[in-house]
Amino acid sequence: MKPGIHPEYRPVVFRDRAADFAFLTRSTATSDRTVEWEDGNTYPVIDVEISSASHPFYTGTQRVLDTAGRVERFERRYGRERSGR
Repeated sequence: MKPGIHPEYRPVVFRDRAADFAFLTRSTATSDRTVEWEDGNTYPVIDVEISSASHPFYTGTQRVLDTAGRVERFERRYGRERSGR
C-alpha cells in the first residue's frame, strides 16, 4: 500500500438504536461522536438504522402489509370491473 493515501483503519462501534444492539469492529468510517465501550476505552460511534439484530432476514420476523385494504382502496378509486363480458 502507498503510504499517506489511505484512511485510518481503527476500531469503531456501530450501534443499532432500534434493536438496542452495538458491536465493536474495525473500519475506516469516521464520526464526531464517541462512546465508552465495555473494555473501558472510548471509540467513535456510528448509528445505523438496521443491523443483523433488527433485519427481518436475520431475525425471522416479517412485517405484515395490509394488502386487503390496498385492494379495496384501488377498487373504490377505479371501480371494480365485472368479469364475464
